[in-house]
Amino acid sequence: MAEVLSAGRTTPERQGLEALRARVRAATLRPEADASGEIIADLTEERSALERARARAARWVETARADRRSRPLLDRMLEQFPLDSAQGKALMSLAEALLRTPDPKRADQLIAERLAALRGAGVPGDTDLLLRTGFTLLGAAGRLLPEVSAELSGEFSPSSLTKPMIAPIVRAALRQSMQLLGHAFIVGETIDAALARGRAEPGLALCSFDVLGEGARTEADAQRYCDAYRHAIEALGGQPVGLVHQRSGISVKLSALEPRYTQLQSARVNERLAPRMLELARHAARAGIGFTIDAEEADRLDLSLDIVESLARDPATRAWEGLGLAVQAYGRRAPLVLDWVAALAQGSGRRMTVRLVKGAYWDSVIKRAQERGLATFPVYTSKAATDASYLECARQLLAARDVLYPQFATHNAYTVAAVLELAPPGAAYEFQRLQGMGEALYDAARAEVPDLPPVRVYAPVGTHEELLPYLVRSKRWCAIPSRRSRPRRCARRAFASRARSTARSAPTRKGRISGIPRRSPPSRLK
Repeated sequence: MAEVLSAGRTTPERQGLEALRARVRAATLRPEADASGEIIADLTEERSALERARARAARWVETARADRRSRPLLDRMLEQFPLDSAQGKALMSLAEALLRTPDPKRADQLIAERLAALRGAGVPGDTDLLLRTGFTLLGAAGRLLPEVSAELSGEFSPSSLTKPMIAPIVRAALRQSMQLLGHAFIVGETIDAALARGRAEPGLALCSFDVLGEGARTEADAQRYCDAYRHAIEALGGQPVGLVHQRSGISVKLSALEPRYTQLQSARVNERLAPRMLELARHAARAGIGFTIDAEEADRLDLSLDIVESLARDPATRAWEGLGLAVQAYGRRAPLVLDWVAALAQGSGRRMTVRLVKGAYWDSVIKRAQERGLATFPVYTSKAATDASYLECARQLLAARDVLYPQFATHNAYTVAAVLELAPPGAAYEFQRLQGMGEALYDAARAEVPDLPPVRVYAPVGTHEELLPYLVRSKRWCAIPSRRSRPRRCARRAFASRARSTARSAPTRKGRISGIPRRSPPSRLK
């Protein structure tokens, strides 16, 4: 391992990489106006292509919305009650708390207490609607008895949930609703079950499997996750023979393999996590599958790039094209990170994979910046700027296809159409979507573009108890707007809601950031 870490330290190529890393670090808190302004200026060169993409995306959205038969009940429910709305958040919070409450009596009290608290807290929006949202889900999952429906159809009060006849049914229905969510968003409870489902469902033939779970807290947790990844790689190695990018692969979360995965523990990370990752990467190379390192919070980016570099310099896997990482476009450093990855791939003599995502840790990154009293944030505070950054990063990836294999993870119709417009004819790349999301969009796109690039499914594996943290994190930038909402205003309202929520909970001592700065989003692309 030491040979891998020390390889090429004094070469000009290594010095160039160090210079790029220095630029990445220096851009961590770059002013948002400067970063987004440069991106908007670059994208004006593609104005005609982006206008064509806008028209194409509008057709796909209308087609997907018109085809009600292909959309499951859960999709329609999430359209009406997005997970970033007050109603959606209330449901997720209640369901997550219920999963941690095994005692039936206390579970009944919890349900009544949570809904009563929501009514008394003055949550924005129609409070009665907020409460009834839960019963939309309950009715779909639990098939409530007529007596219960009658009870809920009139003037509703949370205390009705504790009545002897109603409470057990409501409790069971909530648990069944989590199983419904689990089936929609989780491919299987084990990797073997997930692969079996993939063989039975053509839409799951090409996946990147994610072993559900949050970061390790102990060494025992880390070892358990490592064993799970090792078993998953072995199972994936049994797929039919094919090229790496034509087979299902695996996504790995670094914080699941090291309980002290922080910048302050960088020496420990290099000593313990790097060898563990090298073992798994070599195992994946022998199995002939993709091995992608998932992105996490902004303050862990530098650590993750150290691990990526150590794996890329391993001569034992140089001919393998499956090594990859996820890059989050909402980070102001994203274009510089892609420059560094391309230089690393070229310098190490290999082709690497990059999954481009918009980002999934916005709230926690903003909160940490506030707690530290930073002058600005490492991520964009405007979704418009994030969308523009994504397109600029897409251009970079398409221009570096000789050393990078692009994977565009998105459920946004305009983004999909823009990538198709920006990509040169015959370019090799793929799209990705989350399990349970975006299927109608890609069906509509494929109907108009028969030679649409492959669409890989990011497929979580685990139990429904492990679903909620993943679901809330992963859907943050993927909420389905209501048909009654104007798309641009919907995005602004969602951002404003997050900003108000963050501002209310932010430190207010002198010198600290009291909330999201009130700045106008970058000009919309014409």
